[in-house]
Amino acid sequence: MSKSQHLAQLRHLIVDKVLQAIQRYQQIVTRWLKVRNVKSFVSLWLVGAVLITAIAACSQTRYAGTSDVRLKLVSFSVTKAAHDQIIPKFVAKWKQEHNQNVTFEQSYGGSGAQAAAVIAGSQEADIVHLALPLDVNKIQQAGLIKAGWENRAPRNGIVSKSVAAIVTRAGNPKGINTWQDLAKDGVTLIAANPKTSGIAIWEFLAFWGSVTLTGGDETAALNYVTQVYKNTPILTKDAREASDLFFQKNQGDVLINYENEIALAENNGTKLPYTVPQVNISIDNPVAVVDKNVDKHGNREVAAAFVDFLYSTEAQREFAKLQYRPVNPTVTQEVAAKHPPINTLFTAQDLGGWDLIQNKFFNNGAIFDQIQSAKKA
Repeated sequence: MSKSQHLAQLRHLIVDKVLQAIQRYQQIVTRWLKVRNVKSFVSLWLVGAVLITAIAACSQTRYAGTSDVRLKLVSFSVTKAAHDQIIPKFVAKWKQEHNQNVTFEQSYGGSGAQAAAVIAGSQEADIVHLALPLDVNKIQQAGLIKAGWENRAPRNGIVSKSVAAIVTRAGNPKGINTWQDLAKDGVTLIAANPKTSGIAIWEFLAFWGSVTLTGGDETAALNYVTQVYKNTPILTKDAREASDLFFQKNQGDVLINYENEIALAENNGTKLPYTVPQVNISIDNPVAVVDKNVDKHGNREVAAAFVDFLYSTEAQREFAKLQYRPVNPTVTQEVAAKHPPINTLFTAQDLGGWDLIQNKFFNNGAIFDQIQSAKKA
């Protein structure tokens, strides 16, 4: 049992004991009055009711102000730097406004793997901030998040955004400038696995949409994407591992990553050429409260407040400092000049929506598995 649940039980016990005492008191008074003075009886009964309410309120105030609360945040790998800046700001704000300490337990990894861990119960998340809505939908379908989660937060539940970027080696010796260049003979791509990684799904959809949304048919898209994955000898579990292979271990000719990750690496002194393709996909990262878990832990109010805080100007500026494309309109205007414009920016909805995407591309035996089988042939 959590500390907050224990305190809630203790509070209810105190109120029940007071209620029992006042009820006995009223019974004694009733016998004493023998109903001779109804007005006196009603007055005494009201005094008792007021006392119950006052004592309960005092008890609630006492424990709300002094008890600590813990939140478990489960997120995808590349958000850690942003949350490391945002969480202390929220903790200070909540302490000032509620006189209550909030501590966070945090977990970061591939978005698909994180969603699977939440569903399995090995990650008992109160809040999830994942790489794509598909992963939140899976948690909803498992019965942990109520339907309509995207309507209970601003911006349809999308709290951070990015686009896909192509990064190459210094001097770009393989001449990789467009999506089509990834299918060239002799090119080695470092990429993550769509079965475990959010960015891997986004990059797959970017590959596919770069053909089907510019006049090509699905046969052409399948041929192109198959060749791209033939140029991908290893699929990592998440974006962070792919970046480490490329940047730290010097593997591969080209890496597809979030624009914010590439720009952040450049700001930190890693100068490598990269291109943001003019046909691109809007990488939309959702946040949601895990209803079943917050009800179990008794921390829904604080969890919901943290989700709301992520949309604030203060928090969105922290995302922007790390090169995310913010969703807060004020911050979007502040940083608009820092991001290259996209001529054709498509979304998951343009590719049929997440249900169709899952069934068509990523279910067992679907197009991605077919491409992997062709790659091994």
